[in-house]
Amino acid sequence: MIRVLLADDQTLVRAGFRSILDGEPDLQVVAEAANGGEAVRLTRELRPDVVLMDVRMPEVDGLEATRRVCADPRLAGVKVIILTTFDLDDYVYGALRAGASGFLLKDTEPSEMINGVRVVARGDALLAPSVTRRLIADVVTRGRRPDPSPRLNVLTAREREIMTVVAEGLSNDEIAVRLVLSPATVKTHVSRIMTKLGARDRAQLVVLSYESGMVTPGWLS
Repeated sequence: MIRVLLADDQTLVRAGFRSILDGEPDLQVVAEAANGGEAVRLTRELRPDVVLMDVRMPEVDGLEATRRVCADPRLAGVKVIILTTFDLDDYVYGALRAGASGFLLKDTEPSEMINGVRVVARGDALLAPSVTRRLIADVVTRGRRPDPSPRLNVLTAREREIMTVVAEGLSNDEIAVRLVLSPATVKTHVSRIMTKLGARDRAQLVVLSYESGMVTPGWLS
């Protein structure tokens, strides 16, 4: 059972999301929060698998709440999905840098939300939709120059190759097909890369790939 916490300041929005998620046999909404501070408190108390976190909430916003959750070593197993009304929003990129595993638009189809929760719960980043990749490419290249990080020197040639493909939002199975490897081998490589770079999850690998210049947005066009 995937346990989900909803964080949104609108009661009707939370009720709608709860109805969608609780209708699935493998999903359960364990709590609701009306602001970021409450979301952090409930996350620490209940340790849900996934938090659906609205970006703009009173008192403590979604960005700060995400940062607090992802910085808490006791919550290492908790994944955060950012909910937003805007498909191009610097705020969302900030949340990804803070440790969020991806984001969904609030008007997404119910099936996409359900799939997104499942994807993030199993450890993948919710970065496959083209709008997400465009968001990252847009924000990273806007007024920023790639900053080659010496941290990447610890990676082997194969690990760098796999990290580049991870940045495209591909799943382990898709990477395995692309590179003619077994999914188990890909999973092992991705885990080693995250350990070496101190990355919380695949989403942070994507951000680092862009910021370091390892991946450029040219493939998006």
